[in-house]
Amino acid sequence: MTQKVAIFGLGSMGYGIASSVLRNGHPTWGVDINPAAMDRFRADGGRSDPIADVMGTLDAVVVVVLNSAQTESVLFGDAGIVQHLKPGAVVLACATVAPDFARAMSGRCAETGVHYLDAPISGGAAKAAQGRLSIMASGTPEAFAAARPTLDATAETVFELGDAAGAGSAMKAVNQLLAGVHIAAMAEALTFGMTQGVAPGKFVEVISKCAGTSWMLENRAPHVVAGDYTPLSSVNIWPKDLGIVLDIARASHFSAPITAAALQQFIAAAGMGHGGEDDAAVAKVYARNAGLTLPGEP
Repeated sequence: MTQKVAIFGLGSMGYGIASSVLRNGHPTWGVDINPAAMDRFRADGGRSDPIADVMGTLDAVVVVVLNSAQTESVLFGDAGIVQHLKPGAVVLACATVAPDFARAMSGRCAETGVHYLDAPISGGAAKAAQGRLSIMASGTPEAFAAARPTLDATAETVFELGDAAGAGSAMKAVNQLLAGVHIAAMAEALTFGMTQGVAPGKFVEVISKCAGTSWMLENRAPHVVAGDYTPLSSVNIWPKDLGIVLDIARASHFSAPITAAALQQFIAAAGMGHGGEDDAAVAKVYARNAGLTLPGEP
């Protein structure tokens, strides 16, 4: 089944999603506040018709923005899209948000007959471009049915977590707790090793084959070894995401001290001016405090 699909947000994840949808034969529009990203997607085969002219014909909209405020703005802001979508269209909302927010957006979409799929994503930019994401989704059976062709184009695994929005975002919060902690732990372990004469490259070679490894260690530690902090996932994402985790935890009267400790390291990295760098740059906090020089630094 071919769908008309628009992707709102052409960052590293959104661009990969848009490319995967396009590659699977769906007429695809890319929308971003950065005109260069839109031009690039059009050059890659994305539709060039103005999105305003086709909004009422879209079958699916994938919203791949940074946070809840941007998600709400895309859906219901001054230029919000939901009012222009046809009944039966589906919104796939991919940002990391609180479950209560996802439930609220679902309710507002339903008022106009638009389906809402709470669909946070995991896997990184490379898997997004390959159409191999993991999607932690929840929504009505009708929302899943409406989203299925787009899900098939973008995901290797779709976890169907319930028939109401919120469950997907709850699972994403659990994932982000672990992911953020694992990145900070990688940085701590790598720099601790340096104090003991363990070179970063040797750290990756050995620990990636030992019980102490993690997916995040194997993915991010090579960035430190290469001295390359090109942002595939930036430091600035983690104060937001781990902040959401702690907000949910507080509301549930749950103590999350390890999450809180990891959050402080990302806040420190942002305070040092590394917020726009790859999140592996949290290692620079440890290096500064220990007087260490990381690879690629003078």
